[in-house]
This record gives sequence, C-alpha cells and structure tokens, in this order.
Amino acid sequence: MKSIKLSKKILRSAGKANAAYRLIEEKDRVIVGLSGGKDSLTLVHLLKHMQRHAPFTFEFKAVTVCYGMPGERYDALAEHCRTHGIPHEIYETNIFEVAQDTIRENSSFCSYFSRMRRGALYTKAEEGGYNKVALGHHLDDAAESFFMNMLYNGTLRSMAPIYKSGRGFHVIRPLLWVREHQTRAFVEENGISAIGDEACPAMQMKVKMPHARESTKKMLETWEEEFPDLFKRFKAAFSHLQPDSFMDERYLNR
Repeated sequence: MKSIKLSKKILRSAGKANAAYRLIEEKDRVIVGLSGGKDSLTLVHLLKHMQRHAPFTFEFKAVTVCYGMPGERYDALAEHCRTHGIPHEIYETNIFEVAQDTIRENSSFCSYFSRMRRGALYTKAEEGGYNKVALGHHLDDAAESFFMNMLYNGTLRSMAPIYKSGRGFHVIRPLLWVREHQTRAFVEENGISAIGDEACPAMQMKVKMPHARESTKKMLETWEEEFPDLFKRFKAAFSHLQPDSFMDERYLNR
C-alpha cells in the first residue's frame, strides 16, 4: 500500500486553524462528508493523520451520501477507504427521485442538492450520536462565497470555521485556512483518483449549470495575479471584522 503524504503547508494551516478554533478536541465523535472529490479526500486523510499524531483522542467516520441516481457507484471510493483504514459508510437516499418533483426545470441546482446532502449528513450524525459534522470547504470557498453573497444577494456573509447547528451538534471546517490548489496537489501527488463534476446529479437533469461561482472564481484568479497576497489578506480580514464601520443599525456605535 502506497503511503499517503500530506504537505507541510496543509498540515500547518489545518493545525493552526484547529488550535485557534478548537475544531476537534478530546473524545469528539465526527461525521465527515466524503463526496470523493479532492477536498473531502484531503479532509479524511487529514483527520487520519491527526488521529495518529494529535495529543488527544477522537473518532471519525466518513459518510458518502448516495443520491440514488442511475449509474451512481462508489466502489473505488469505498476500496480506497478500506485500503487506508478510513471508517466509511455509503448512505443510500432517494434525493435524486425527490428532486424530479421538487426542483423546477432550468432552475439552479447547487443550493438544492447541497442542502439535501447536508441534511442527510445531519441525520447520520443524529442517528449515530456524533457531536460534530466536518465539511471540506477551504479558503477559496470562503472567499468565493463572500463575493457571491455580496454581488448576488446584497449581504456580507462567508463561511465560519465552526458553528452550532439547529440540531444541537457543531459543524466544522478543518480546511478553511487551506487553499484549493493545495487540495488539488494532494490528490495529484498521491495518485488518488478523485470524483469530479461527472458525479453531479444535475448532469442527468434539465437544469442550468451554475455560473455565479465560476465567474467569481475567475474574478478572484485575475485579482490574485495582480495581488499575490490576496488570499492572505482575505484570511486576515475574515478574522478581524469591524461591524460598526458598516451601515447596519444593530452595530452602529452611537
């Protein structure tokens, strides 16, 4: 079995985030959303590394939400988890069938399937008595979400490293200080076959492909060419909010 190597940059960024926000602590029981994409694969291997080296004990289980659509298979992903000693479960759902009746033709699908997938993970967490749900979002996701919310929704909103869900457990993002190009390099350098957009349910439905995130990603790529430290500044800014400098009545210093 080929050993899996995580870069020092990923380990350092994730370690600092975990220390700063106490994302995973002693005796935590964590459900990890494993889609099989580069980000979630990086996350499960990060947690496996933490189990071996962290000065505290915790347990985690990777859960892959199966949409129930034709041709959907996760055999290779399940074998990968077995090979590397990662506890893994494929959670069968009828999300794809339900979507046929509830999502409108030519409507945007991303938020719908994300919400349904998140709900399935929450259900598994409740059923198994887990106290945390880990998601594979990274710093690029946080920056893109910030600008998408500002440009399309008129709100200043991004992604928190940890928050308490309405169901009582915490949702954590251990990769939130990690860059997307680092997760891409992780799977490429380790020869891991990651699942891409071909597993997206929308490929089998008459819905329009999302343009907001892709255009925002390209916008940030252009900015980063001119300002190489752009994402370092995002990380710093997201950690040093000054809400009383905006126009929200709730935060004005009168």
